[in-house]
Amino acid sequence: MTPKVARFLADARPATPCLVLDVDRVEDNYRALRRALPLARIYYAVKANPAAPVLERLVRVGSSFDAASFEEISACLVAGAEPGAISFGNTIKKASAISRAFDAGVSLFAFDSREELEKLARHAPGARVYCRILVRNDGADWPLSRKFGTTVERAKELMLRAGELGLDPYGLSFHVGSQQTTTESYEVAVGKVAMLFTDLTKAGVNLRMMNLGGGFPIRYRDDVPKIDSFGRAIMHAMTAHFGNALPEILIEPGRFLVGDAGVVSAEVVLVSRREADDPVRWVYLDIGRFGGLAETEGEAIKYRILTPHEGETTGPVAIAGPTCDGADILYERANYRLPLSLASGDRVELLSTGAYVSTYASQRFNGFAPLAEHYV
Repeated sequence: MTPKVARFLADARPATPCLVLDVDRVEDNYRALRRALPLARIYYAVKANPAAPVLERLVRVGSSFDAASFEEISACLVAGAEPGAISFGNTIKKASAISRAFDAGVSLFAFDSREELEKLARHAPGARVYCRILVRNDGADWPLSRKFGTTVERAKELMLRAGELGLDPYGLSFHVGSQQTTTESYEVAVGKVAMLFTDLTKAGVNLRMMNLGGGFPIRYRDDVPKIDSFGRAIMHAMTAHFGNALPEILIEPGRFLVGDAGVVSAEVVLVSRREADDPVRWVYLDIGRFGGLAETEGEAIKYRILTPHEGETTGPVAIAGPTCDGADILYERANYRLPLSLASGDRVELLSTGAYVSTYASQRFNGFAPLAEHYV
């Protein structure tokens, strides 16, 4: 929790549940990533947190943007981004969204299938396109390898076809999974995609770009490697495969830029035991999976939780949300322990919740209002 967020929570005592995010920390993280990968162009993954104060600050410091929808593109444009600084990075797009983006001046599009490529040729003629390659997501807490990407063999066919359709086969991309905790995953993926890059270049395709995706991790309950170690591993792999003839390098960080800038403040609604002598207490918060904490699915992302009773004796807990839905359980197997004195009415803080929380919140499931947001 940054000092600015802590002061806001202490002074304003905002109603819970709410997200409080320090925009200065977002800028600090952006600059840290620039230092770690100075040759890479940063395209912020807007889906992580599309709030106007975040986008406006990133425009100010020179970021580009990776958008998943035309609505995200519009938000970037309103925040002051130039169309040329926006990539339509979703490989699954309606034809109407492609047309609207192209008409707005966006000229960089992702794809991973023949049908998507043909849609782009029809609705964004002459656009720069890049093909997403399927790579392993070992080491990622939130894998992305099942839904997106194509094989190296198929990608070669598609990139050759892109030129035949009048598109500009600009580059290749991959994603090693979100909250990727191993530097080796990037090195392996770079090697795999670099071989295809070389093959396509020999085949006469004028490739100029490699998009390394995002996935850079932040600290939740466990420590993770520093961003500098990812930068060194990536550039070692890039120079090993390309020498001094490096292509343009794009990266798409989301979580790394905004995750640790945000804190969710919540209230304990109930503490109960299934049996009088049950050692495990159930702690119910006024925010759950449907209120924005969707990444607790499968107990994948494990947020640190602060209580007013730090330093006191703790005991095992299961943690759940407030809704009348049996799936609204955050942690049951992750060995969380909270103070035995924790009681209804206590305020708690869930740390590093600036990414993939506010936009996951349902509108009014069970009648609960959407998550309030404060940007400081």
